Amino acid sequence: MNLKLQSILQKVQKPARYSGGEYKQIVKEKSAGLLRVAYCFPDTYEIGMSNLGLRIMYGLLNERDDVWCERVFAPWGDMADLMRENAIPLYGLESGDPIRAFDIVSFSLGTELSYTSVLNMLDLGGIPVKAKDRTSNAPLIIAGGMCAFNPEPLADFIDLFVIGEGEEVIGEIVEAYKLAKTQGIDKPEFLKSASAIGGVYVPSLYDIAYNDDGTVEKIMPREGAPLPIEKRFVADFDASYFPTDTIIPSTGIVHDRVVLELFRGCVRGCRFCQAGHITRPVRARSPETLTRQAIESIQNSGYDEITLSSLSTSDYGELFPLCDQLLSWCESRKVSLSLPSLRADNFSVELMERVQKVRKSGLTFAPEAGSQRLRDVINKNVTEEDLLNTCAIAFAGGWNGVKLYFMLGLPTETDEDVLAIAELSRAVLDTWKRTAKNKNRGVRITVSTSCFVPKPHTPFQWESQVTMAEYQRRVELLRDALISAKAITYNWHTPEMGFVEAALARGNRRVGAVIESAWKSGAYLDTWSEYFSLERWLAVFEQCGLNPEFYATRERSSEEILPWSVVSSGVSEDHFRRERERSKEGQITPDCREQCSACGVSKLAAGGMCHGQK
Repeated sequence: MNLKLQSILQKVQKPARYSGGEYKQIVKEKSAGLLRVAYCFPDTYEIGMSNLGLRIMYGLLNERDDVWCERVFAPWGDMADLMRENAIPLYGLESGDPIRAFDIVSFSLGTELSYTSVLNMLDLGGIPVKAKDRTSNAPLIIAGGMCAFNPEPLADFIDLFVIGEGEEVIGEIVEAYKLAKTQGIDKPEFLKSASAIGGVYVPSLYDIAYNDDGTVEKIMPREGAPLPIEKRFVADFDASYFPTDTIIPSTGIVHDRVVLELFRGCVRGCRFCQAGHITRPVRARSPETLTRQAIESIQNSGYDEITLSSLSTSDYGELFPLCDQLLSWCESRKVSLSLPSLRADNFSVELMERVQKVRKSGLTFAPEAGSQRLRDVINKNVTEEDLLNTCAIAFAGGWNGVKLYFMLGLPTETDEDVLAIAELSRAVLDTWKRTAKNKNRGVRITVSTSCFVPKPHTPFQWESQVTMAEYQRRVELLRDALISAKAITYNWHTPEMGFVEAALARGNRRVGAVIESAWKSGAYLDTWSEYFSLERWLAVFEQCGLNPEFYATRERSSEEILPWSVVSSGVSEDHFRRERERSKEGQITPDCREQCSACGVSKLAAGGMCHGQK
């Protein structure tokens, strides 16, 4: 670490975020043939080091002798300012070298509100933010993750996007890049060849024409580029790479524990859920594989908690055998199991007993809507009876608290649906009064609401978002309905971030100018309330001659060409349209284990599992 960096670390919050040197970080000897990759997470160290995807890609790339992957995180404002004042470029934690010295700079896009952080990190690293302004000597800038399923808002800044899961495609990109370097192929030619790699989207190879009303008229690929780009996914998930011997942070992080990924995909088909659609088909790891990974991870880390992770943990087909296998090893070692993402319709006494064997964790359920009518609209196949029976089991088993998550502003929502959240919450309280094992401890029921954000590649991608004022009115309606229930705490997200998120999530390439202007105006780390400014975003939209409501609160017609049509999640547009029509009629669609919904993803499965877990 150079002396200048040492001197500024004494002046910032949490200097361990920037010092590196953690136990089990990977340091390699530099050589002429070593390809260097900077894996950038556009948020703070505590958030990024909690991300399993980062650990997977870091470990996978560093298994190769010809690649050295280093971690880079977004510095907090105090550090970013001091780096600029002292001319210290953004650097890789392992080597301390500036990211402009790397061959590939990769970004993980988990939320649209991180876009200005991507630009800020490039600029801090001494790399021009726009792809067209970068010389052939600049690193290759790539991006992937959830938000890459609408790559258009960042199209001006990223050389290529990885659409879907990156475990296999990153190796193909590395091989193609090494070959290009060896043969002296320039970046434009390399990008043409890279566009032939499955799951790779190169924005510079596509022209976009617009109608007078600002909607997309035509998407025009050049140089033989494919359209649409089909997502990549790992077919044999049981055999896929998992990091059991990974970095131990030297400072606290958000999820400081072993995280086991049970399966990818989801059988449920909730119509608002982007993750559940873009990660299809469902692919699971076996209990034996997961048990081995858990034991190795605990032994290599010293952690005392294992989180079983997926989009819907209680849908894992062999959850009980897995818990039994894990607990037979964990109990005597005081290692606890945590099961987030449980569903209210398949919680049981047996599952409860397993969850609390070592340490009792909190219970969280997401009914999403208060009324059955609205739960049918969104295809959340959970009934009030399911939720109350689950709470009765938990309260009788000794739990005295539950968190309930809902969305406001869902399509077709009425005031009666909003008030139904209060009625359901009171019914949970009444259930505690009837069934609690220990009433002397009191009860804690926490109700939280957020603003519905219509996301690409979902049946609700065409729907409008309610205005901020309307969302706030519904918050106040619910708050007033709950104010007399002393045992119920109501928390709500303010609508401002959700509004900007929706505008960016459904944006086209023209929104890139807004993102750049927002960054130049000081936008950075927008997921943090300390930094987010709605006024700044509204001002830059106006400066760029664009209306954020055009993207956030406008309902699209089913015939409109959507900006994200350049990529395919594998789920057909026909399926999304059918599901949208079923939502308007309040019709539910059974989950994939009961009945195939003909979503189209089976064509990707190539004989693999696409109807749930076997």
